[in-house]
Amino acid sequence: MAQVTKQMLIGQLIKLDPNIAPILMRAGMHCLGCPSAQMESLEEAAMVHGIDADILVNQINDFLSNNA
Repeated sequence: MAQVTKQMLIGQLIKLDPNIAPILMRAGMHCLGCPSAQMESLEEAAMVHGIDADILVNQINDFLSNNA
């Protein structure tokens, strides 16, 4: 099972599992389809949206481990 890090790009996360998109959108990241968003790291995107990247990483990794 892959482990997500906050250094991973948003585009990589969506390719890893498209079901990560709703997690990001619930966190307030509604611009996932934007070309520039695809090239942002999870940490950068979280900072722009005022979200704790570590919490988001934990949520995504929990999701992936429960759906493996």
